[in-house]
Amino acid sequence: MSAPAVSVVVPLYNEEENVPILQGELTAALNGIDYEIILVDDGSSDATASRVTPDARVRLLQFERNAGQSAAMYAGLHAARGAIAVLIDGDLQNDPRDIPRLIAGIEEGADLVCGYRAQRKDTAVKRITSRVANFVRSRFTKDGVRDTGCTLKAMRRECIGALVPFKGMHRFIPALVKGAGYRLTEVPVNHRPRKFGESKYGLGNRAVRATIDMFGVRWLLSRQLNYRERD
Repeated sequence: MSAPAVSVVVPLYNEEENVPILQGELTAALNGIDYEIILVDDGSSDATASRVTPDARVRLLQFERNAGQSAAMYAGLHAARGAIAVLIDGDLQNDPRDIPRLIAGIEEGADLVCGYRAQRKDTAVKRITSRVANFVRSRFTKDGVRDTGCTLKAMRRECIGALVPFKGMHRFIPALVKGAGYRLTEVPVNHRPRKFGESKYGLGNRAVRATIDMFGVRWLLSRQLNYRERD
């Protein structure tokens, strides 16, 4: 079987209501594109896996137990066969119709295209804390990205090798990719209110961890090997 042009990776955790809708939206948005969809069920305790519609272009990876968003993304990206890999949330807040714009950014020369939510549909507290966290993180890691919390991203397959598997990795994808010498760009994307289920990642369970991770990533980037072979 030949590799598709685009692999769309979707981390899922207890999204049984959202999966059928998301599959339909992805199919419509990717019309005319040679693609595969990789759904990663992160140990859901509901009927998420059974709500996946069988399709030759869809693969389902299932974790034995909940391992976290970073693990789901990492596993999905390493299972991807496409020259371009796209990340999108499974809660319907990201809009699949933005995917072609991210792919266009890759085709125009970027290695990683990061979506940023120009008009977030979240609570005021969540918007403010996210804005502060993004400000601190961006200046500390020097990734230059305004909204790393937006899952919607597209990257060349080569960028996947720059990712380091640790809990919290998903917040630092731009920093790790940029630190490896790849080119980044950003595009505004649509953001929608959550209709079903609830957020799995509260403010309290991520603030301290994200701060610790930030120091770890800064150290890692400062210790990277930097060499080139002679022609």
